[in-house]
Amino acid sequence: MPALRSNFSPTSALGIARRAQWRALGIPAEDLVKPKVAIVNTSSDLAACYAHLDDIVAVLKTELRSHGLLPLEIRTVAPSDFVTSAGRAGRYILPSRDLIVDDIEAAVEGAQLDAMICLSSCDKTTPAHLMAAGRLNVPTVVVPCGYQNSGLAEGREADVEEVFLLAAQAAVTGAPTDELADLADDAILGPGVCSGMATANSMHLVAEALGMAVSGAAPVRANSDRMWDGVRRAAAAIADLIDRDVRPRDIITAGSITNAVRTMLAVGGSMNTIKHLQAIAVESGVEVDVWELFRTLGRRTPLLAAVRPNGPWLIERFEDAGGGATVLRELLPLLDGDQITVTGETVAQSADRARPADGEVIRSITDPFGTDPAISVLRGTLAPGGAVAKRPVPDPGPHRFTGPARVFGTREEAIAAIGSGRLRRGDVAVIRGIGVSGAPGMGLTSAFIFALHARGLAHEVALVTDGQFSGLVNQGISVGEVSPEAAADGPLGRVQDDDVIDIDLAAGRVDLLVDAQTLAAREPYRPPADRDTGGGMLDHYEQLVQPLSCGAVLCSRATTALCGAAASTPLSTSHGSFPAPATSPAKEHV
Repeated sequence: MPALRSNFSPTSALGIARRAQWRALGIPAEDLVKPKVAIVNTSSDLAACYAHLDDIVAVLKTELRSHGLLPLEIRTVAPSDFVTSAGRAGRYILPSRDLIVDDIEAAVEGAQLDAMICLSSCDKTTPAHLMAAGRLNVPTVVVPCGYQNSGLAEGREADVEEVFLLAAQAAVTGAPTDELADLADDAILGPGVCSGMATANSMHLVAEALGMAVSGAAPVRANSDRMWDGVRRAAAAIADLIDRDVRPRDIITAGSITNAVRTMLAVGGSMNTIKHLQAIAVESGVEVDVWELFRTLGRRTPLLAAVRPNGPWLIERFEDAGGGATVLRELLPLLDGDQITVTGETVAQSADRARPADGEVIRSITDPFGTDPAISVLRGTLAPGGAVAKRPVPDPGPHRFTGPARVFGTREEAIAAIGSGRLRRGDVAVIRGIGVSGAPGMGLTSAFIFALHARGLAHEVALVTDGQFSGLVNQGISVGEVSPEAAADGPLGRVQDDDVIDIDLAAGRVDLLVDAQTLAAREPYRPPADRDTGGGMLDHYEQLVQPLSCGAVLCSRATTALCGAAASTPLSTSHGSFPAPATSPAKEHV
């Protein structure tokens, strides 16, 4: 076992003071020289996602002690998208990811603890734990803590995502909401993250695909025997990692990140995994452009799963068919199987022990659900740094939309334009100024898209925004997270009404059909002076946040090489003319 950084000289002032603090907690004197493992408990009473984590801590402490380790629980902020989005139009959600990373750093680095086990639950906790692992580079295992028992799984009418969608549509149409309260009461029947292939379950799969969770860890029913088995195997894994001095930067590499990208493309995971994987790469010192990986691998990665909201299958059926381990087994010919994992096995070795695809819920690479990507990354003259669209499985189209721009500064303005007649069939709605810096914190546009659905315009009006939207938005053409954002003097900030925008999903492009000289002569976008930022955390975030091409990390020292090449170049400093719109390439087959 390597020397432990947590073991200060027992006769030093700090060593004596630490002994006094820890002995007062009932820790035996002989345990003070053991490896000290932080149990990162991102827990809260704010949401069902976290309701079972304290119970996991108790079992995990016992397991760690049985391996000769000293567990020390630490806590962080614990955001929930459905709850924390109430304040300032949801702009605290993404910044809370990086706040978790800083929380972990302050506790683990401040105390010079030797390792971490991270209890990952809701959307922002898993990426934050993986980012912290890459930043601190102490032996780490991520434990996906499972998804909730939903109403749909019990034969009832709705899960929480269905309730959210119905409530959003009712807000637009004015339909009665009496029945929605009853649906909400039956939507969540136990602790854990939202069911379905949304951000939480997608990021749990990312942790396994990266090799940072034990094999077969995701997805998993919260409080199931499989979850508890994963907890115990994680304790054994961290003991082994400490003994062999294997660290996250040995595991999180360009190869493992590419494996995770392939996995997300194969299951039609959350579009949020793009920026989170880029942030993990930056924090881990890995020079890789995740946006470009998604774009180039999108049509060369078969869709092996169609889990709600992308397709018909419940997450329970996906888990029972083998889950992430089976997907990795089927994808193995397309993966870097030599990448190591926290168990000491390679990806290939772990995949060999997984069950084969059942051919129904999980398909093989020779008989996929399709080869059109469910996560479609676009680039072009309107988004030189990238943008993203979410698609259903299978994808019936449309795949192209060309129309005049109608520019809005807020989601509410755009919704009002649907009713007033300013926004008409064939238009491209542009909602800008709500990116990571412009909002600040990244605004949500799902309500606008739900309003289009409610008015029967989902396929008649396109959306382009530097904000974000839910994965439930996978009908029609909606393009989000445009980079550079308007507030960074991206082309989006200089769009005017009636400019023609061309969106071509097959070609992977989103283009503004305005010549470069005309665009350069226009005034750049300026965020409104009366933005409500609260004068605290969001103001700090605006000053430090890097572009989406850099994963929106808070790191003023981030280098171009770690931030997706030239993806963040603003219009005022770019060279030459923008390329002409590309023609659609021939469809690639696996």
